[in-house]
Amino acid sequence: MVDVQGTVADGFEPVREAFERNFDERGEVGAAVAVHHEGRLVVDLWAGEAEADRPGRPWQRETAQVIRSAGKGPAAGVLLLLHQRGQLDLDAPVSTYWPQFRTAGKDGALVRHLLTHRAGVPALDRPLTVPEALDGTSGPAAVAAQRPQWTPGEDHGYHAQTFSWLLSELVLRATGRTLGRWFAQEVAGPLGLDLWFGLPEEQLHRTGRIAPVPAPPPPPSQGLRARPKKSVADAYRDPESLTSRAFGAIEAAADENDPGYLAAVLPASNAVATARSLSRYYAALTGPVDGRPPLFARATLTAARSVESEGPDRVLVVNTRFGHGYMLHGPSCPLLGPGSFGHPGRGGCLGFADPEAAVGFGYVTNGLQRSVTADPRAQTLVRALRGCLT
Repeated sequence: MVDVQGTVADGFEPVREAFERNFDERGEVGAAVAVHHEGRLVVDLWAGEAEADRPGRPWQRETAQVIRSAGKGPAAGVLLLLHQRGQLDLDAPVSTYWPQFRTAGKDGALVRHLLTHRAGVPALDRPLTVPEALDGTSGPAAVAAQRPQWTPGEDHGYHAQTFSWLLSELVLRATGRTLGRWFAQEVAGPLGLDLWFGLPEEQLHRTGRIAPVPAPPPPPSQGLRARPKKSVADAYRDPESLTSRAFGAIEAAADENDPGYLAAVLPASNAVATARSLSRYYAALTGPVDGRPPLFARATLTAARSVESEGPDRVLVVNTRFGHGYMLHGPSCPLLGPGSFGHPGRGGCLGFADPEAAVGFGYVTNGLQRSVTADPRAQTLVRALRGCLT
């Protein structure tokens, strides 16, 4: 039995039991889970190894971890907060802020299209090298020059990697600050979050290491999991498919544990966080935390979780549902309930909010399994949490 550390409030014990089972039954190596309910931290658990490929260093309370695409939710929140403050218009053409983006048939692309995966540039004709991907200028230049796969706004497909450069450049143009700096100064600092886009060197010692790990076969269920449908598997195997090209927008797989990679600002893939801070972030979007008013006004909350893209996803090859920057509850990404919004990370991590249940949720793992949008370990925790609230 794994030695689970941390606390759970009365009534939330099933989440701890589910967390333990993930280690016993689902191949978990090192992980943490946190839940805020009505602004209060009611689940705060961690266990296992801090380094998935180097046993011997235990996961501790302050261990932080790369959360991959689970960072897309907090990154999208930056644009929504700028819109809320009148500094960014979701209905304006992207070229209003970023004139170079209008080229190659993208003059009709709106700011909202970047958030809703409708911009038409999920892949690049020439993938970037790792140094180019990290330098802060080559990525934006590449997506600005890229001819779209479809007319912006007319279809949707997951912008797995290019989401980084689209959002980063737009925030820089609108504010003069990098997305990482803006988030640190306006969100993470005031809320006391251990959640970074561009990991400071002094925090490197807290960060664990991610690595692929095998998983036992999951039971039959919905979602894009360890045994995808044949069409999905074919899309990932075909190097010429839009799926492979979208996930392969960086030429050679970057070393996601490398300090240089972690220090860069890639909101689509390299945010670093604790589960506690991911949960606190989502709790703070929709309700008071420690006496602070919610980050999102009512209209912003509506934008975050109103369906903007729904149906067949040209990249993920399953039906997906997106609001402005956030995945919404549905068969391919089950969350707590119909009003939930958040974002998974490929390989396992998950963060979301459910305003009706007054819940913020964060799950961080270093053992990357083959899940894309509905990891079995995360789903086990979500089901246990749902049972605690009914």
